[in-house]
Amino acid sequence: MKQTSETIELGIFLALAGGFMDAYSYICRGKVFANAQTGNILLFGVKLSEGKINDAIRYGMPVVAFSTGIFLAEIIRHIVEKIENNDKKILHWRQIGIVIEMLLLLSVCFISQKHNLLANNITSMACGIQVESFRKMHGNGIATTMCIGNLRSATENMYGFLKNKNNIFLRKSILYYFVIICFVIGAILGNIFINIMNEKSMIVCILFLFISFFMMFKEERESIIDL
Repeated sequence: MKQTSETIELGIFLALAGGFMDAYSYICRGKVFANAQTGNILLFGVKLSEGKINDAIRYGMPVVAFSTGIFLAEIIRHIVEKIENNDKKILHWRQIGIVIEMLLLLSVCFISQKHNLLANNITSMACGIQVESFRKMHGNGIATTMCIGNLRSATENMYGFLKNKNNIFLRKSILYYFVIICFVIGAILGNIFINIMNEKSMIVCILFLFISFFMMFKEERESIIDL
């Protein structure tokens, strides 16, 4: 039995949302990353060195917002775990995190292009909540909002398989590559729906999270997809 928050099925929708959010912020909101904070930090430094303070702020603020989202997720976890009654638990703390994430992203749909900095900060905060709340899949440490760590782990495990001929390494490698593919699909869908719905396209991302929210009502279950 797997905790629902760690199943592959849930991870699929979270990775779709992660890719979608990054595509949305980059394509629709002025070429700023919602998830890829390494890119934002790099561009913050570049713009700062060029004396372009406004541009530096545009890339620096989402990093702060992302960190705030991580902090907020930990506050939610601490409060819920402190007050919950295990016999009458209705919502998991991660579900509450998803609800807040959905509300944040819903607000982004109604922010005009004149206020992209605000929209990107809110989106990055939502990403921070997600990356902190969902850190494992199928017992493995996996991120659903970024790819560099997943790519490292996928390649590392592929090497382990080629060296040791142990199928455990192969299954883990496939899992990591699969999450990356889901992230890419989310980005593709983001690009498609942005061209159709513009700022309101974030509703599609909210739909992915809405499905994830309801999948978590069953706390533990067997994963349909078993690598």
